[in-house]
Amino acid sequence: MWTRLREPVHQDASVLLAGRQFHEKPQERPVLSATVAPWRLWVVFTLTAATAQTFRNAAQRSLIDSLGTVGATHVRFVFGLPFGLVFLFSVGLAAGDLPQLTLSSIGWTALGAVSQIAATALMLAAMRERSFVVTTAYIKTEPVQVAIFATVILGEHVTPMLAVAIVVATVGVLALSWPSRAGKEIFSWRPALFGIAAGALFALAAIGFRGGITALGTSAFVPVATVTLVVSLSIQTVLLSAWLWWRKPETMRAIFGSWRVSIPAGFLGAFASEMWFLAFAIQNPARVRTLALVEIVIAGLVSRRLFAQTPTLRDIAGMALVAAGIALLFNG
Repeated sequence: MWTRLREPVHQDASVLLAGRQFHEKPQERPVLSATVAPWRLWVVFTLTAATAQTFRNAAQRSLIDSLGTVGATHVRFVFGLPFGLVFLFSVGLAAGDLPQLTLSSIGWTALGAVSQIAATALMLAAMRERSFVVTTAYIKTEPVQVAIFATVILGEHVTPMLAVAIVVATVGVLALSWPSRAGKEIFSWRPALFGIAAGALFALAAIGFRGGITALGTSAFVPVATVTLVVSLSIQTVLLSAWLWWRKPETMRAIFGSWRVSIPAGFLGAFASEMWFLAFAIQNPARVRTLALVEIVIAGLVSRRLFAQTPTLRDIAGMALVAAGIALLFNG
């Protein structure tokens, strides 16, 4: 059995663990144990997703020169879909059955899938012109945009404390990653606009996926998250494969020719998405994407930018703001 969850989780762990259990099909095996409080689970899912996503982005970036922006974007989908199907098969075996798709869930997921394609392409285009960490910083304006979209589109209102947490953490990320005058990085509008636009589209994708998950109308959050993942990857793979075979068939051949690098990127993409979807299934996407701001620290470790030299006062202030924002997040 698992804890019944239909609405965004805002209660504390004691209330959740006291929630109703259901036994509609006693023969079904559990997908996840309810012995770990769901609020802890969304944190684990989010931190795991942020880590996997950072390494996936780095792997995709290494493919831009050989495959181009669209080709590198497609790698996460075409090589991620087989792993998504493996996840779905495993969940199906554990759960006994899977939720039935609805037109509403497909529509929401399609919105998320198309938005994610465009967001990934813009992100990689920005990375081509600016460093990995600086591009990530521009994209991490996303939580503010997620909060706005969640309120306007999904009707999931943001509390005043959560709004403050989002703003504080976002300012911290910008302070941590903004190019210094003494460094080689200089401000340029083009990659900045690419990065911020990518953040907006990633925000819209989060809203689409959250809508697709909740539209399935079941409380078993692992099956609905995994089904939504496979629908999303299928839409993305079909759309981009068709476009590339039509316009750039040589790129499709190059993608499969780069399978040694592409397979790890595809796995990391599918795994990160599964973790994001699990988090979206049990928590407001604005909270999830705000906690995900820790990715900028992980990205700094990957690029060795943050710790290759003694942290500056601005670095310390930025990390303190991110920490303060996350602390407010858990109290909002």
